[in-house]
Amino acid sequence: MKRVNIIGAGISGLSAAICLAKNGTACCLISSMPSERAQSVLAEGGINAALDTMGENDTIKEHFDDTMKGGCFLESASAVKILTDNAPEVVMELFRLGAPLMSEKGRLILRNFGGQKKKRTAFAKSSTGKMIMTALIDEARKYEASGLIKRYPHHEFAGINITDGSLDSIVVRDSRSNEFLSLAGNTIICTGGMNGFFEGMTTGTTQNTGNAAAILFDAGVEFADLEFIQYHPTTVGITGKRMLISEAARGEGGRLFIMRNNEKCYFMEEKYPELKNLMPRDVVSREMFFVKEMPECPGEVYLDMTELSSDIWKNKLSDLRKEIIAYLHKDPAAEPIAVSPGIHFFMGGIRVSDRHETNIRGLFAAGECACKYHGANRLGGNSLLGAAFGGKTAAEAAMKDMPDWSEERISFEQSVSSPSVRSRLKDILLGGLGIARDSTRLEKALDESGKLYREDITAIDRMRVRLGTAALRSALERKESRGSHYRTDYPDKNDKYRKLTVVKSAGDDIILRFIPADSEEKL
Repeated sequence: MKRVNIIGAGISGLSAAICLAKNGTACCLISSMPSERAQSVLAEGGINAALDTMGENDTIKEHFDDTMKGGCFLESASAVKILTDNAPEVVMELFRLGAPLMSEKGRLILRNFGGQKKKRTAFAKSSTGKMIMTALIDEARKYEASGLIKRYPHHEFAGINITDGSLDSIVVRDSRSNEFLSLAGNTIICTGGMNGFFEGMTTGTTQNTGNAAAILFDAGVEFADLEFIQYHPTTVGITGKRMLISEAARGEGGRLFIMRNNEKCYFMEEKYPELKNLMPRDVVSREMFFVKEMPECPGEVYLDMTELSSDIWKNKLSDLRKEIIAYLHKDPAAEPIAVSPGIHFFMGGIRVSDRHETNIRGLFAAGECACKYHGANRLGGNSLLGAAFGGKTAAEAAMKDMPDWSEERISFEQSVSSPSVRSRLKDILLGGLGIARDSTRLEKALDESGKLYREDITAIDRMRVRLGTAALRSALERKESRGSHYRTDYPDKNDKYRKLTVVKSAGDDIILRFIPADSEEKL
């Protein structure tokens, strides 16, 4: 029997499953939560494609150029070209599947988004991820009914077996029965970013523990660019996480300000008159960080949306307004909202080829868990695109050279993470991997992570500490500032480091090397 295993049922996982099923290949769709609760549901602002429906003469070449520039030219140019070339078809296919993207007489309406001069972002008010997921879930159900997609709900990734650089099997746990299954066959990882390493500080789902990434890293899967962590400038703290105030609010005219000498200072508009509040997210977050350090600017940074028209609130941002009122008990149409940067996206992750292969034969990765399209800083609207296209691309690769699939109940001793160790590791990582970094902070964090690693901690916590240490090592070794990685002791770009930071676990050691962004060495 031939099947492909997919770990994760968000946009990348569903896209992979649908692609496989359309081609007559069966798959197992494995997830700890139902798709309706996947992190993809939380995406708000939109999905990018150079559809040029707004009369601005937008082109695919400009989408490519903006993506490369936004990522500080650290992305794989070949991969970004494939992504942007296919973006219009990806978005139109989602629209055809029933995603209720804003349209008028069949023409998609596009909005402005950060780092882009043209209106290029298709959207469904401020619930784009949820609407795309609904369409994909409905499409997947057709293939579930025929048996081509088999759901493994409430199952979590627990282990992986690799021999001589090839995948033998994965281990998953049924969280209800506590039974463990060993599944052979090609496998696509679609588990999202490393939110669980920064509990309470990210906009992502609280269900993402980061354990899958730690297990894979421990098993010898290569990761890349772990130092590139995107801080979204407009978030608000709520219970257990950060609430995102979508970039769409600034795309529709929201303005950032801080009180300077008792007067409103629209600092982004002063410093960046062309893109103003729609500069790339790393730039906006840094400017917010630095402006708050100025003695003449005490207090918070605010997002002022009070000048937005009633039409915009009704037709484009109604979901966002309801969310802010529900969680903050404030009406953004009537008063500015205090905001601060929060961790929003991980550009780094599992190193993959343009075909989404990893360094392990038979293992693939797509979505936020994979490092491919976003370089040093992701453009808003490119994450949903990268997830949908990446899932399809990984599926096409996984259909080739398929080994036999099998399922077997096994005995397996699963390690359990300690809340206190997770909390300590989070504090260590935040100390070194903040918006502004330097060697002193990073070396201190590395010293602390080394001490934690040598303590009597569980096996999974040891894996987590090793992956966190790899991220700190990556940040220390990249002696430049590029995109979301800002070093106060190396404030300028250095073309010597226009390369991927590749890390691999080797026992208790971590092997780190720099390779060209377009290199497919050993993949």
